[in-house]
Amino acid sequence: MESLFWIGFVGAAMAGIYALIQAKKVMSFSEGTERMQQIAGAIREGANAYLQRQYKTVLPVFAAVFVILMVIAFASGGDMLSKFTPFAFLTGGVWSLLAGFIGMKIATHANSRTAQAASEGLNRGLRVAFSAGSVMGFTVVALGILDVTLWFFLLRYGFGIQDPVQIGNIMVMNGMGASFMALFARVGGGIYTKAADVGADLVGKVEKKIPEDDPRNPATIADNVGDNVGDVAGMGADLYESYVGSILATFALSAIGGYGFSGMLLPLLLAVSGILCSILGSQLVRVREDANQMTLLKTLRTGTYTAAILSAVLALPLTYFIFKDVEGVRWSGIYIAILCGMVSGCLIGFFSVSSRSISPPSPIGPPGIWPPLPRRATPPSSSAASPWAWNPR
Repeated sequence: MESLFWIGFVGAAMAGIYALIQAKKVMSFSEGTERMQQIAGAIREGANAYLQRQYKTVLPVFAAVFVILMVIAFASGGDMLSKFTPFAFLTGGVWSLLAGFIGMKIATHANSRTAQAASEGLNRGLRVAFSAGSVMGFTVVALGILDVTLWFFLLRYGFGIQDPVQIGNIMVMNGMGASFMALFARVGGGIYTKAADVGADLVGKVEKKIPEDDPRNPATIADNVGDNVGDVAGMGADLYESYVGSILATFALSAIGGYGFSGMLLPLLLAVSGILCSILGSQLVRVREDANQMTLLKTLRTGTYTAAILSAVLALPLTYFIFKDVEGVRWSGIYIAILCGMVSGCLIGFFSVSSRSISPPSPIGPPGIWPPLPRRATPPSSSAASPWAWNPR
């Protein structure tokens, strides 16, 4: 079965090519008026400056951990830690960083283009925004599958490691490196954007009486910078870590469970088939010009659920083909587990959006003039409110 791992390169190529096509599509749209371009340029410059500062801070810490792992691995002769493990940690962190950086780049170029396209038509604006988002999404999966496949071929054929358990244990550290980088990117960007958001409100709206999101307020630009570095670059690194981590965790568990290379092949093939289904589902996301909020949610759900249903259909023959000859394994049980995961993910997404789209949110309390923060900040207990027990006022 391990001879079929080359399919991972095909999946990475499909995702990478599609991401490149979408990026070129986004860049072909107009960036808007000169004023829009100035604002977009300021946001882009600020985002680049933040990431440069963040990388200068994080990389020395990352390098120190890499050196510590190297010392442990080589000083113990590979007994305490495989000599390949530090390098798996290194590549996971670097590729996680790269996924977030590419996503942030396309986002800062798509901001004004989306606004300009939306002024020309709702469907046109949706296509620009959705295409820009798909660039990061498909970049994440392309880099993730490429990384996993490269490491498998390197360990299995380059260094001749025959034991699936040993390969799984080494490759899991790739996810640890990605998690390390994602933590700094997500938390650092989140703190930055929230600080800029609160600063824009306190100084701009309260002290200087500048309307919200007015570009005359420098903190508004900083807030938008934070949205890009936190919600895009940080999220890209976070998604890469989650995506690769879930695949590698399955690698390790299947190897320990005695499924051998068959258990490692299935998650890779499911990921590749998911890429194909996602490309097909993304083509269904479009709306009419008279669309409302519920129509937008419906078209997004159509693309998502179509991709999920197609993935579920393809998972059946893949699971049967891989496990039909594996002794002591019921392929039907594995397929049911896959279906449960898919259904759970779709239900979580459905109810998470539905609970926020039933009605406009009720205010926590009356807006205050000064101090605004204690009255307007949402108390932690409100996050525990159940959408099923919602009681309109």
